Amino acid sequence: MADFDTGLGRQAANFAALTPIDFLLRAQEVYPNRVAVIHGDLRQTWHETAERCKQLAAALRVHGISCNSTVAALLPNTPAMLEAHFGVPMAGGVLNALNIRLDVETLIYILEHGEAEVLLADSEFEEEVAQIKAALPDLYVVQVNDILGPQAALFGDVDYETFLQDALNQSDNWVLPNDEWDAIALNYTSGTTGKPKGVVYSHRGAVLSSLSMLLDWNVPLHPVYLATLPMFHCNAWCYPWSITAKVGTFVCLRRFEPNLCLQLIRDHKVTHYAAAPIVHAGLANASAEAKAGIDHVVHGTIAGAAPPAALLESMEQMGFEITHIYGLTEVYGPATICERHDDWQNLDIEARAALNARQGVRSNLVEGFTVMDPETMTEVPADGETIGELMIRGNHTMKGYLKNPQATAEAFEGGWFHSGDLGVKYPDGYIQIKDRSKDIIISGGENISSIELEDVLYKHPAVLTCAVVAVADEKWGEVPMAFVELRAGQTATPEQLTEYCLSKLARFKVPKHFVFEELPKTATGKIQKFVLRQRAKTILAVP
Repeated sequence: MADFDTGLGRQAANFAALTPIDFLLRAQEVYPNRVAVIHGDLRQTWHETAERCKQLAAALRVHGISCNSTVAALLPNTPAMLEAHFGVPMAGGVLNALNIRLDVETLIYILEHGEAEVLLADSEFEEEVAQIKAALPDLYVVQVNDILGPQAALFGDVDYETFLQDALNQSDNWVLPNDEWDAIALNYTSGTTGKPKGVVYSHRGAVLSSLSMLLDWNVPLHPVYLATLPMFHCNAWCYPWSITAKVGTFVCLRRFEPNLCLQLIRDHKVTHYAAAPIVHAGLANASAEAKAGIDHVVHGTIAGAAPPAALLESMEQMGFEITHIYGLTEVYGPATICERHDDWQNLDIEARAALNARQGVRSNLVEGFTVMDPETMTEVPADGETIGELMIRGNHTMKGYLKNPQATAEAFEGGWFHSGDLGVKYPDGYIQIKDRSKDIIISGGENISSIELEDVLYKHPAVLTCAVVAVADEKWGEVPMAFVELRAGQTATPEQLTEYCLSKLARFKVPKHFVFEELPKTATGKIQKFVLRQRAKTILAVP
């Protein structure tokens, strides 16, 4: 038997820690003059982008950022947000991209929990930053005056361009990770409660998830990527890193506007974009005039809800090829793909849509994706009927939840990540979600915790009991419906509760429907949500 160990260990010649930072370095080395960023009139090459990332890293290091230091970003999809995806880890830090739609109270909680030392903040959020600074006076704020955003007087500690300029001659003051298991990003998800959980990504996981998506999507060299997907959402499913690996061009986008997106797709020959169903629907429902002139194939990925047949048909007619994927924050965004087969093209649009609506099969570089009985940890029969929990394991899975070993252990019980989603496996091996065990509402691609909404409503003086369930919505996919049982002698209107919720929650979380009636309960007093879901369907069906 041969000895394959002695003298065959790791060394500089045969091993380097995996990190997406190297994607940037290679892009600069091989294609320095190729356009990396388009933003309004701005055209920024890969050499210029890499140098700015190095300056950001150096400036952060001078400020004291090092390994495991958290740097938060409250930014739209602007060049600064792309630069943060490289500059922060090149400083040794961990990027915490904040959901810009969250209420200030939640943002403060996340910044405290993640122990952020620096906050990169767009001028659009001057009011929010003032409240954050009042609660966290030691937080160092770097203010970004984006060229397409509001130009505000300095309200942070330093302007972003000044911050970078101060490190102009320190382009070598950056680092690679000591270990590929080092943290690269911290993303918060609501989970099953109103308290967000901090999901930690590694350099290794970021690389393998990025490469996996490139393989799944068959992305060629030099794609043109429209940034419709917020970079705060699972780091835009790792696209800032994967598109860089293919030396693509990022067409930045501060906010989604269908006509603007179609114009950008037409003008810059955009080849790829990713989005929740509401974004695809916005493009499909745009005017014929807005859609005119797009004569090339555009590739899109969709996740968050099953795409309806009518939407897929509209996108096909536009020349858009849409791929359905599935994932969660805990698995770096998408970890499965509904791979299309050639013979599906022989089916009518509704039959194809039914097949494409499934969550599919494991992505490349994901070890396992299956449906299991969570009690016995055995796979359910592939009969398309037996319900079990969707589980994933492999390189796409997070390091764990920050400061929450119990939740981490529960999520990884039995050697699999427990998604909390319930579904079935079909005879062809494809998997489809049938229900959600966590009562999470997915609205416009964003997770909303029903428990968080209920906690807010319970604090209203007129509310005795309440329950929030998801209901279908043509625009958003799902929205919250609140069933409210009022206290004796108390009154409240939908408008009053809406205003109350707006004072406590981000606007997208506020229930769209309020129903006032006695809530169905079990003998032990537990609210029967399954009854309310059926009741909600009945209410919405009434003309």
